Amino acid sequence: MLRIGNTELRNKPVLLAPMEDITDPSFRFMCKRFGADMMYTEFISSDGLIRDGRKSLEKLNIDDAERPIGIQLYGHLIEPMVESARMAEKSKPDVIDLNFGCPVKKIAKRGAGSGMMKNPDLMEEMTREIVQATSIPVTAKTRLGWDEDNKNVLEISLRLQDAGIKALTIHGRTRAQMYKGTATWDLIREVKEHPDMEIPIIGNGDINSGEMAAAYFDAYKVDGIMVGRASIGRPWIFQEIRHYLDTGETLPPPTVSERVDIAKLHFEKSLEHKTLPRGIFEMRRHFSLYFKGVPHFKPLRMQLVTNTDPDEIMQLLEKIREEYGDFRPENPWAYAEK
Repeated sequence: MLRIGNTELRNKPVLLAPMEDITDPSFRFMCKRFGADMMYTEFISSDGLIRDGRKSLEKLNIDDAERPIGIQLYGHLIEPMVESARMAEKSKPDVIDLNFGCPVKKIAKRGAGSGMMKNPDLMEEMTREIVQATSIPVTAKTRLGWDEDNKNVLEISLRLQDAGIKALTIHGRTRAQMYKGTATWDLIREVKEHPDMEIPIIGNGDINSGEMAAAYFDAYKVDGIMVGRASIGRPWIFQEIRHYLDTGETLPPPTVSERVDIAKLHFEKSLEHKTLPRGIFEMRRHFSLYFKGVPHFKPLRMQLVTNTDPDEIMQLLEKIREEYGDFRPENPWAYAEK
């Protein structure tokens, strides 16, 4: 069993990564339905929160059914981050997570996200101030380092632990890599096995199947695994991974008919939380991936991602069911042994 602050997770938990414009309430609902052990909100800007930005404030809305859940914050100045942590505390998340890993240029260039890795002193001071300012357990997510020549994740991990965080997630890429190439987990294992490391270490990067999750738990000795991009348009990945971890058996991928049911429920939840037309626009990235691997699907996909009428979209999903029914698309995410 894994403990993060007051939260207890089962052995070898699988967590949903925080992703901007992805891990909104409707997507979290779907991932929880398929067994995600813990989830996180989208990134929330500390500047946006303290300026009462509508979009930032919306992201603080969490539901008890989503627990355990973390609210993730990012920023480059201590005072706004401390104030935003106090604001996030009012939503009563299970943890407040600090984003020290986002590689997006406009964030990192300001010194936030992965830009913090270039200033470990500020990162440690900010973390310590936030830990002292809130009663909610604080965790963090970071990367291996800024670039290939500056992989300082071990130093940062120990300093963040000293500052009071209760768990650390490490993405196995540098900021310079963005999301390119293959994630490297060797340094994640080095952090986990360091004799002074006492907090849970969660590995993140490239996990896309139950087989891969099981292999990485064994090879890298992490306390948990976080899944990000492989869950987009595939929230059932959490069920697939858990089934393999528990039984050693691979679940067959959902049929097109089953995917239609999933997509319809997700769409309903998106409309419930975002209303029109936003609830349609923000579903399009998911629609384009729910049916990945279906042959000759491009015309239907184009209709899915351009239609603006919810009733017509529902009818289109039923048309997809009629045309493809029990067809099972192959899993497009192949497991590669490392």
